[in-house]
Amino acid sequence: MLAFYHSPNTRSTGVAILLEELGAPHDTHVLNMKAGENRQPAYLAVNPMGKVPAIVDDGALVTEQVAIYIYLADRFPKAGLAPALGDPLRGPYLRWLAYYGSSFEPAVVDKAMKREPGGLAMSPYGTFDAMLNTLATQLKTGPYMLGERFTAADVLWGSALGWTMGFKIVPELPEFKAYVERVRARPAFAKATKRDAELAERSA
Repeated sequence: MLAFYHSPNTRSTGVAILLEELGAPHDTHVLNMKAGENRQPAYLAVNPMGKVPAIVDDGALVTEQVAIYIYLADRFPKAGLAPALGDPLRGPYLRWLAYYGSSFEPAVVDKAMKREPGGLAMSPYGTFDAMLNTLATQLKTGPYMLGERFTAADVLWGSALGWTMGFKIVPELPEFKAYVERVRARPAFAKATKRDAELAERSA
């Protein structure tokens, strides 16, 4: 069975939501990151980076958040959360998944750390405003990232925008707030986040 390495209230929460959306059978291995369990030899043998999320499926290790979303949505196609190869939405779907890791996350980390981006020729996202405007323009086409179709990309972005607006890194634009509310209204989100809160309380 698929093994999911998770710590509540981290980036792996989105993967917990995705697994719920997919109805994917899995075993969850909870790591207490405050206690440093992710830096112990047992977990470093799974992921030498000591990061979550990570999954192991039939002996194959998958790390890196975006790779896990792509893998899982393709692995459980009956849920319909990934446009298939040949579907006109497949390219845009991959674009917005990759945009999270290549542009959004580097930009919000720089902003949170109060660091200036590199020059335009070096910065992976150009400027913070350009990165954010590109995202806002896409979400205005809504209700989801690819229009009417809900996909794994929305699990990623709904989680990411909720967190970053909560920490006041990303402005609470109307299109962002409405989008996050739509994603959070889904039963899988409520179920997974409730479970996450319970796990966090146990490890406090």
